[in-house]
Amino acid sequence: AAADDDDWDDDWDDPKSTSPSYLGYKETEASESGGIQRGNSRTAAMKLPLNKFPGFAKPGMEQYLLAKQLAKPKEKIPIIIGDYGPMWVYPTSTFDCVVADPKKGSKMYGLKSYIEYQLTCTNTNRSVNHRYKHFDWLYERLLVKFGLAIPIPSLPDKQVTGRFEEEFIKMRMERLQAWMTRMCRHPVVSESEVFQQFLNFRDEKEWKTGKRKAEKDETVGVLIFSTMEPEAPDLDMVEIEQKCDAVGRFTKAMDDGVKELLTVGQEHWKRCTGPLPKEYQKIGKALQSLALVFSTSGYQGESDLNGAITEAGKTYEEIASLVADQPKKDLHFLMETNHEYKGFLGCFPDIIGAHK
Repeated sequence: AAADDDDWDDDWDDPKSTSPSYLGYKETEASESGGIQRGNSRTAAMKLPLNKFPGFAKPGMEQYLLAKQLAKPKEKIPIIIGDYGPMWVYPTSTFDCVVADPKKGSKMYGLKSYIEYQLTCTNTNRSVNHRYKHFDWLYERLLVKFGLAIPIPSLPDKQVTGRFEEEFIKMRMERLQAWMTRMCRHPVVSESEVFQQFLNFRDEKEWKTGKRKAEKDETVGVLIFSTMEPEAPDLDMVEIEQKCDAVGRFTKAMDDGVKELLTVGQEHWKRCTGPLPKEYQKIGKALQSLALVFSTSGYQGESDLNGAITEAGKTYEEIASLVADQPKKDLHFLMETNHEYKGFLGCFPDIIGAHK
């Protein structure tokens, strides 16, 4: 990552990015082959640098053993045994973050433009502003620091074409909100220094200082395990391997199920916004045309029938509109939740591999 904010390219634009299709789900997101991946098309770009960061290079066992006693007290991450097994220790108070008020900004006399979002923490009621590239920076820092122990789902896709369109801005803000809510609810991530810095810096100087500090953090990759303090006794290696294999099989099957649901949902969305309402519209127009033909007969007794046929035609046209709008009211939320879980599931191969 760059040392100064000014050195970053505008929103890290990717010329290969494209406008989102139905609901923002691209064809490849639901039907891509190759098994579990880290969330979306940003996967390849984010996975390449991992081996360049301390703690991610193989083999990492030596680094872990050498750093076992080096964790500072404030960096300790306790693990307790709860009702359903090992769990993180949750903080006494929780908070959420509201992502709102997207505004278009520019720099270099308008040559570069971007969208800036306002983030407000519920526990402080203070607001800070961040661009998408700042979220991307936070995602990278969290992935590098916690990615081998905690699933860090990917951010919504970056795009260039049409990125200032109202619908896209609304979709991105909705997904950034879901991502921030997930991070705020995690007992380890939400309390981490880099996450708190992202939400609570007071001025530009404090932001850049915290940014540089986070980028120099050495407790990353496998070294994050040196900060963990489990209260349970050590487990048998055979049992650990069996549990890792079981989790691996489950996450793979779950990933396949989520992808199938996303594919089916996308196909249904296309039908509801394409051919299906058109069929209803055709029926409606045909009925109204028939009523118009009846009206030319000049027979007074057919007025009631003509009126009924006309109303039936209009009703079919209304049904067409209802069918086209319905996915936004129900399928949208199902797809968003499954898209989010797809991002989670894409994290587990690396996590399971690190444990093995």
